[in-house]
Amino acid sequence: MRYGNLTRQLTSLAGPIFVETLLVMMLGAVDTFMLSRHSDNSVAAVGVVNQLMNLVFLLFEVISLGTSILCSQYIGAKRRDKVIQVTGISIGFNLISGLVLSCVLLFCADDLLLMMGLRPDLMSEGLPYMRIVGGFAFLQAVSLSLSASLRSADKAKYPMYVSVVVNILNIIGNYTLIFGKFGMPALGVEGAAISTSFCRFVSVTILLIVLFKKHIPSFPKKLFTPFPWGELKNLLKIGIPSAGEHMSYSLSQVVIAYFINMISNEALATRTYIVNIVMFTYIFALSLSQGGAILIGHLVGMNKIKAAYTIGKRVMRFGVAMSVSLSLVTAVFGKSILSILTSDPWIISTGAAILWVEIFLEHGRALNFFGVNSLRSAGDIYFPVILGIIVMWGVQVVGSYLLGISLGWGLIAMWAIFALDENIRGLVFVRRWNSFKWVGKGFLK
Repeated sequence: MRYGNLTRQLTSLAGPIFVETLLVMMLGAVDTFMLSRHSDNSVAAVGVVNQLMNLVFLLFEVISLGTSILCSQYIGAKRRDKVIQVTGISIGFNLISGLVLSCVLLFCADDLLLMMGLRPDLMSEGLPYMRIVGGFAFLQAVSLSLSASLRSADKAKYPMYVSVVVNILNIIGNYTLIFGKFGMPALGVEGAAISTSFCRFVSVTILLIVLFKKHIPSFPKKLFTPFPWGELKNLLKIGIPSAGEHMSYSLSQVVIAYFINMISNEALATRTYIVNIVMFTYIFALSLSQGGAILIGHLVGMNKIKAAYTIGKRVMRFGVAMSVSLSLVTAVFGKSILSILTSDPWIISTGAAILWVEIFLEHGRALNFFGVNSLRSAGDIYFPVILGIIVMWGVQVVGSYLLGISLGWGLIAMWAIFALDENIRGLVFVRRWNSFKWVGKGFLK
């Protein structure tokens, strides 16, 4: 296979994923921007809730990550029957587990937010948002399975189109329900939650239609009778370790959010603003690594190891170059960007300083995106999670507490530790890819 063709194929995969990821991220960013017109406390409360919701969504990704990897390798090996089995099991499993977790989030919202350390003065903002968004979390579970299957079949453009529709609806819904326009009541945070949940319902509906029209017209009973327990076992075998690295990161962020909550409401709001701003600096590296992972899965399924290695290296180089360049631009205009979101001088000055630290952090994050996605798509699923647990908790969590809380150096010092953690893991991943120790770990025998 010629490398010029591989590069074009990578571009055709990464392009739609880039647009889709950008639009998905904008769902949260639009909520943050519009709620910033409401109050900084609303932003801080929603930031804590979303930290917990991100953790829940990672549980759903256990199956969707396995779906993407297995389907990619089965497509490369031309095993369509297996692709249908894996997709059907993925949708069913995520629907059932999603309904269970939605009930937990709905009925235990107050206890969960207290456990997160949400301040009492923010509870009135965080609780309704949690109950509405959490109660409909199962929609996101199904959506992840549908998108994973479509992407693995080189149909990433369809989830992208769906994201365009959903973002337009979300902007209209937020404007209408947060501020009370077009005769609707002004619901504030609750309005943002209703808009977000409705948009997820629309997304699932359209993705299901696309799946049946463009990818899998039906799920024949004979492929599921007897039930293919082996494929469910493979999904869990791949998904649990694959999601483990994400889970470790998300749990560490929950702990860090708790630390930052100990500093002040302003520190919590600053973190929420920065997280939403920097999403747009690493989105290119994230999308490129996800597109590269699908292509690497296909190539591993075809046993084209040298081509898979070459694509991985290109993903790494392009991702790092774009992330560092975009984070530099963001840092230069940091104060101006933050001034649009808030009038608090402490948040603006602290956030602007953090954006300069972000340049170093995004270098490491781009390496991590490349390493984690490339290794697990090749079947090397255990190494990323083991490395992640050791370094994230040993460097990021312990270090941020010592510098930020114990020594009292604050939010900027904590961000420097985050950057150190990302770069340590990133450089180890590069060494692992260059060693070819991932060869022979695929799931097709």
